[in-house]
Amino acid sequence: MKKILIIMAVLVGFIGFTAMQDNKAEFKFLEETHDFGKIPQGKPVSFTFKYTNTGNEPLIISDISSPCGCTVPEVSPKAGTPIKKGESGSITITYNAAAVAPFNKSVTISSNSKTPKKMLYVKGEVIAAK
Repeated sequence: MKKILIIMAVLVGFIGFTAMQDNKAEFKFLEETHDFGKIPQGKPVSFTFKYTNTGNEPLIISDISSPCGCTVPEVSPKAGTPIKKGESGSITITYNAAAVAPFNKSVTISSNSKTPKKMLYVKGEVIAAK
């Protein structure tokens, strides 16, 4: 009877330990903010954020959005494509420099990662074109 109880305790401990392991996908970006500095009005600018899946499960980006039409994100590979552990991808953000003013814009990434909502930022200052 004691042996059965010991075996059961070890089994329950093992199951509990494996349940605590967090095997989700995870983003690892080289950088999460990009400063364009001063850019001329009327000339759209782009920057590509590169990332790697450092988690144990495939990473799937379900949505990428921007709060305004002046900031357009583009994800590669396409949203919904599984990115295996150790594989990389990129998100390019294009800012339309139409208005003369400083800017600080964000893009929200929704995925199946440990952090299901991730933010990327671009900032700078649009100056009048010469």
